[in-house]
Amino acid sequence: MILEVIEKKKRGESLSQKEIREIVNGYLSGEIPDYQFSSFLMAVYFRGMEREEVCFLIDAYIESGKTFDFSHLPTPKIDKHSTGGVGDKTSLILAPAVASCGIRVPMLTGRGLGHTGGTADKLESIPGFRAELSFEEIKRGVEEIGCVMATTTPEIVPADRKIYALRSATGTVDSIPLIVASILSKKLAEGIDGLVLDVKVGRGAFMKTVEDARKLAIELVEVGKLKGLKVVALLTDMNVPLGRAVGNAIEVIEAVDTLKGEGPPDLTEVTHALIKEMLGLGGFAHPEVCIDEIFPSGKAFAKFDEMVRFQGGRLDELHLPYEPLEITADRDGVVEDIDAYLIGLASVYAGAGRLKMEDEVDYGAGIYLMKHIEDEVKKGDTLALLYTRKDPKQPEELIKRAYKIGNKAKERKLIIERIS
Repeated sequence: MILEVIEKKKRGESLSQKEIREIVNGYLSGEIPDYQFSSFLMAVYFRGMEREEVCFLIDAYIESGKTFDFSHLPTPKIDKHSTGGVGDKTSLILAPAVASCGIRVPMLTGRGLGHTGGTADKLESIPGFRAELSFEEIKRGVEEIGCVMATTTPEIVPADRKIYALRSATGTVDSIPLIVASILSKKLAEGIDGLVLDVKVGRGAFMKTVEDARKLAIELVEVGKLKGLKVVALLTDMNVPLGRAVGNAIEVIEAVDTLKGEGPPDLTEVTHALIKEMLGLGGFAHPEVCIDEIFPSGKAFAKFDEMVRFQGGRLDELHLPYEPLEITADRDGVVEDIDAYLIGLASVYAGAGRLKMEDEVDYGAGIYLMKHIEDEVKKGDTLALLYTRKDPKQPEELIKRAYKIGNKAKERKLIIERIS
């Protein structure tokens, strides 16, 4: 069976639902070995898949495990997914913010790998916080609190988990059909009605060009619709880090500031745009009215605090344990650019991220950008603060390389495009 499927896909032919279901189940059960399923993945990588085939693959992933059912809750269930970036702490803000408006947000989050951070790691920098909840705990949190931010449990799309590990080992991670199936299977398993996608574009993102990001966003939106999901995608800039904080605890602190209406302008703009889309999918005719009320009133922060306490966290104990190293400017001028990729890499070498999944994360490590795009600087001014207990030489060099000081900053468009 598997050989016939590989041959068909090598020729660029479409596969039936039965064929896709059987090979996914066969791989999950161990009947199909890694080397044969790797051949199938490589055939998909080069030949692609029709949208109908991607739907079949999503179905096979979902059928391999359990799904949440929130149909007994009368309020809309909406989630958001980001393709990942540097300083991207929008999920920490928008999940409780949207929940404070009366929408349920069952958010399954991931861990960081490479230069991009993971929401679960950031949340676990809060003392006592548990990102790894049971299936029943996630369900209860959504019902009682209105939002939960947890890692995927073993019962949810186990086929995707096993296949993703093989994709990572075989160079097939960046296949659009496989990306779409992986993202949407997890989101559909959450039992949601609508999904907002934040597709990051630029040096610090998975998708480096607008064209590639648009291609992925269109497939996610169109396949999502075929699966009965309301989907909107925003392409947002990730050439420059989002906000000023990059790391774990340091990003949670900035997210809390933003929940209180005191966050940096770029982070606030992108987060509010995503919240507006989530509320729109949830049936709000005038979402900006809710947005204008929940931050100054304290409702958004109160919901975050409630969620953190539900998951065992003690927000009042969150702090940065190290004295920072100051990284200074070597000339006068204006901050023209800050390379998000280099800042993300510096954060990893400081200890805040992982190069391999087995690496341990230092929750207190990170970077704070004292100077951001368009800020004027004098020689000797502090550009950034580096928090690390490792040898600071490598992250310090990367931060210095990331900053470009000149005469005038390029205009930055944060929200590049909307796709629905």
